[in-house]
Amino acid sequence: MKNDYIKELSSQVERKSVTYQNRYGFQIAGDLYSPKNRNEVKKYPALIIGAPYGGVKEQGPCVYADELAQRGFIVLTFDQSFMGESEGNPRHVSSPDIFTENFSAGVDFLGLQKFVDREKIGVIGICGSGGFALSAAQVDTRIKAIATASMYDMSEAIRGSGQLDQTALQSLKEKLSMQRWKDTENGYPEYIPSFPIEPLKEVPEGLDSTSELWFRFYGLKRGHHPRARGGFTTTSSLTQLNFRLLDYIHEISPRPILFIMGDRAHSKHYSEMAYAKALWPKELYVVEDADHIDLYDRTDRIPFDKLESFFKENL
Repeated sequence: MKNDYIKELSSQVERKSVTYQNRYGFQIAGDLYSPKNRNEVKKYPALIIGAPYGGVKEQGPCVYADELAQRGFIVLTFDQSFMGESEGNPRHVSSPDIFTENFSAGVDFLGLQKFVDREKIGVIGICGSGGFALSAAQVDTRIKAIATASMYDMSEAIRGSGQLDQTALQSLKEKLSMQRWKDTENGYPEYIPSFPIEPLKEVPEGLDSTSELWFRFYGLKRGHHPRARGGFTTTSSLTQLNFRLLDYIHEISPRPILFIMGDRAHSKHYSEMAYAKALWPKELYVVEDADHIDLYDRTDRIPFDKLESFFKENL
């Protein structure tokens, strides 16, 4: 399955499979992209790109990495722990702490590469990784600049973005807590995938608008990957309910943050809320005629010129 990337690799880019450990001892599987004409004695700026929540490195991250490597960056993509080719059992467990840590583990890895300038390392978080990338930057000052695309704050999303009243929230906690009994009795956690093992030709009927959006990417040939079938173990939501990702986003300043969102994205409010809480320097960049998933893979929508200038100016 090593050739199941959703974008063909440019002839100007070299991609190498790598592994490294996070501070918990989990082995992380990644891909390291670099310009083929790389000067062996030069140190390059580097970027870490995180996949959407539940996604893998062969999807959106490979699109960003291939383009940005052509523009002079060393780029690391990776699978989160419990996902893709990275270690961690049981599979499909979500941990906001570990998912945040894995960005810093990427900094560790890049800083040891002789061709990387460890003082010029930035991160890009796509969708849910936007929240984890920002969370890592709150405490890891080695991350010098941060960009998000179609950002999701998963700690807010699991809580219904403030729309759940106390009764509904209590009911959710009760349901998830009771699921732990079932998981314990079964000896494994419940995981209900959202997308088929093989891509379908069209979106099934009867889905709500948001579910249809996800299916257009993950369930069809466009972005399908057999290791990214959507969602996490049911009880993973308990940890998200108990974790606040962006309480200290203001402490990233004076390092710069670029929030990128589509003008038609249902997720705009996450970028807008994070932008409001962040201190300067910060920028909210709106892509015209783009929905949430357009910033995963559409090279005619992803503002690569903006990303290039942002990181070259700030790294």
